[in-house]
Amino acid sequence: MNTTKRIFLLAISAGMALLTYAQNGTYTWANLPRVQVPVFKNDTINITRFGAKPDGITLNTEAINKAIEACSQAGGGVVYIPQGIWLTGPIVLQSNVNLHVSRAALLQFTGDKSQYKLIETNFEGRKAVRNQPPISGTNLENVAITGEGIIDGNGDVWRSVKKDKLTESEWKELVASGGVLSTDGRSWYPSEAYQKAEQSRETVTRTTLEDYAPIKDYLRPNLLVLTNCKKVLLQGATFQNSPAWCLHPIYCENLTVDGIKVRNPSYAQNGDGLDIESCSYVEVKNSMLDCGDDGICIKSGKDEEGRKVGKASQYIVIRNNIVYHGHGGFVIGSEMSGGAHDIFVTDCTFMGTDIGLRFKTTRGRGGIVENIYIKNINMQNIGGDAISFDMYYFAKAPGLGVKVEIPAVDSGTPQFRKFYIDNIICSGADRAMLIRGLPEMSIKDIQLSDVVITSRRGVDLIEACNVGFSNVVLQCAVSSPLINIENSHHLSFAKVRSLTPPVQFYGVNGERSRDIFVDSAALNSVRFGYGAERGSVTVGR
Repeated sequence: MNTTKRIFLLAISAGMALLTYAQNGTYTWANLPRVQVPVFKNDTINITRFGAKPDGITLNTEAINKAIEACSQAGGGVVYIPQGIWLTGPIVLQSNVNLHVSRAALLQFTGDKSQYKLIETNFEGRKAVRNQPPISGTNLENVAITGEGIIDGNGDVWRSVKKDKLTESEWKELVASGGVLSTDGRSWYPSEAYQKAEQSRETVTRTTLEDYAPIKDYLRPNLLVLTNCKKVLLQGATFQNSPAWCLHPIYCENLTVDGIKVRNPSYAQNGDGLDIESCSYVEVKNSMLDCGDDGICIKSGKDEEGRKVGKASQYIVIRNNIVYHGHGGFVIGSEMSGGAHDIFVTDCTFMGTDIGLRFKTTRGRGGIVENIYIKNINMQNIGGDAISFDMYYFAKAPGLGVKVEIPAVDSGTPQFRKFYIDNIICSGADRAMLIRGLPEMSIKDIQLSDVVITSRRGVDLIEACNVGFSNVVLQCAVSSPLINIENSHHLSFAKVRSLTPPVQFYGVNGERSRDIFVDSAALNSVRFGYGAERGSVTVGR
């Protein structure tokens, strides 16, 4: 497809989204999904009215929840948290309530785990039993958390930490604070109960909530979980130090995340920033995330359970955000069994993340991810791949030249297709790109244009189909070959160049590689191996 004349028509229930690629190389995005925001009465209830005290000592759980309940029963409005340190246990949101945390307020969740009861919930794409989230809401409509205050999940009392995640001085300080060390001295646990639970969690069959009591200490909650809610607003506040994932909306509709901050330590296990799971009509904008795991992540359930629910993440706009650190800047997967489609990402910056744009899955997940539009992304100091499509997440891919048995496609076979990525700049990465599909299901219909990447290594294209590069500039320290192709077909490389002339531009491998079109200048810089034929590469059309 000629990328200078692309017109994408997306049928969405809110209307038609028309994207045109103009001759000057810029997109015009019109009629994107429209997200409805909640509206609240002006009536305000101060939590001090119910006896809350800002001394950092008094446990204000009952007072805050009574204020929320009274506000909702009166028809809604604002529950106001003023200046002070407000120690609390779990807070349960109610419909038509805007919980407003003032700029000078710190909402501090207690480290007393007895305050968090075991509940049936959802974690990592499956039904699970966990401790009650510090903040939660289920089946609500018109609900918000606003203000510029800080909401702290006290995650350090919940998490284990690996020694190699900390400096020597940080590790010594952590060990001196208490807790328990593993037998090899490489891991720290917040308690002996946590350590025993981690060792025994898979060896006992559990069916009731009471059965989980012995491992309660191990079942870390997400900081904020909103389930099946409509018209949700998260605006302005700082959410930090979550026990596991930070923000987890699931099965929600009309969700707006605007101008928030997420701060988790870099060593925070499962310390994701924002996990949007099986949600529709979402806008995430003007926010900053600094995480221990993925930054902004799209999910939709895991494996057979996720496919049975069959609820996709869809009609999502993500714009004007910054992600520091974390495993990925913008991520889809790996729990994406319900599918994801019609997602628009623009004007974001990723600095210091392990991977920039990250799309991950594996056999058994199933699900289709398609119609993903990404433009105007800046990246710097990426630890791994600037752009990564990988269908071998937590699995070992076969080596080059290894004969593999190709399994049949079934409901557990995942699909990545129809990604359009434009105007990407990355200053510093280990590898420019990885596009790695399965032999039974190629990653397909990927178009990349106007891309500039400085990295140590080049590009790996493995089990890919209908991938187009247009106006792509690479500067790689290790560049032989610059672009490695394995068992892939219908590839087009137009105006692809290297600022540092490579010893070998293309490496084409595998007997299933064919229909590869390159610029004429690169035709004599192709190396063939492992059954690839010279006729598989010709001058581009």
